[in-house]
Amino acid sequence: MTDASSDRLKLSFDGKVALVTGGGRGIGRAIVEALLEAGARVVFCGRTEPEQKPSFGGRVADFIACDVRKADQCKALIDAVAARYGRLDLLVNNAGGAPPADAATASPRFSEAIVALNLLAPIHCAQAAHAVMAAQETGGVIINIASVAARRPAPGAAVYGAAKAGLVHLTVSLAQEWGPKIRVNAIIVGLIETENAALSYGSVEAQEAIARSTPMGRMGRGADVADAVLFLASPLGGFVSGAALEVHGGGEPPLFLDLVRRHAPPG
Repeated sequence: MTDASSDRLKLSFDGKVALVTGGGRGIGRAIVEALLEAGARVVFCGRTEPEQKPSFGGRVADFIACDVRKADQCKALIDAVAARYGRLDLLVNNAGGAPPADAATASPRFSEAIVALNLLAPIHCAQAAHAVMAAQETGGVIINIASVAARRPAPGAAVYGAAKAGLVHLTVSLAQEWGPKIRVNAIIVGLIETENAALSYGSVEAQEAIARSTPMGRMGRGADVADAVLFLASPLGGFVSGAALEVHGGGEPPLFLDLVRRHAPPG
């Protein structure tokens, strides 16, 4: 069950089929659970099947193994979903991420792998989904999960930030090419609490300090991103395409303001 279940606007996705890449953990898992709660039939993919699949109210998401960095596997994945359910209404390109890396010393193989996961994989999945959605009378929706790293400097994650910036550009370009049958949007995700938060943000004390610094006074949760997915995929977002919806609680405070405060004269 998602964190926001009791407060969530009850949108119905009955009869809809959704695919979430990387939906076994973190933000992806929250998205899968929210779609199940809304009534959708949900498939998620990953390289390995998790011990416990996402579920809601006794309904369990289906898993199909797929390395989304491989175009042939992405096509096989989409074909399998279409064959099993007869349609595909929503694709959420969620799989992504990158460990910290120094841009001066990162190997070519590392950089290529980061671009493959965060930019090429969404391209492969979107192309395969287009073949199904464009043939449906009701079309479909594609949502790309991007990051604030696409919009501001990302020291220690330069290639990741560049790939996510490319994903935002891909979003607006596909929206132009594939409308009106297929709507394509991105979500710019901010600082989010996940089971791996310590790897991204450090100690509990560091995470608490980060949370206090945001306008909303907390870090984001998977449910916050999931709610944005529900909006963009629902009729409420029916005239929204080519957008990059920022889900970051107001954003990160500018560093220069902190420096000004620190060095301001007394009184």
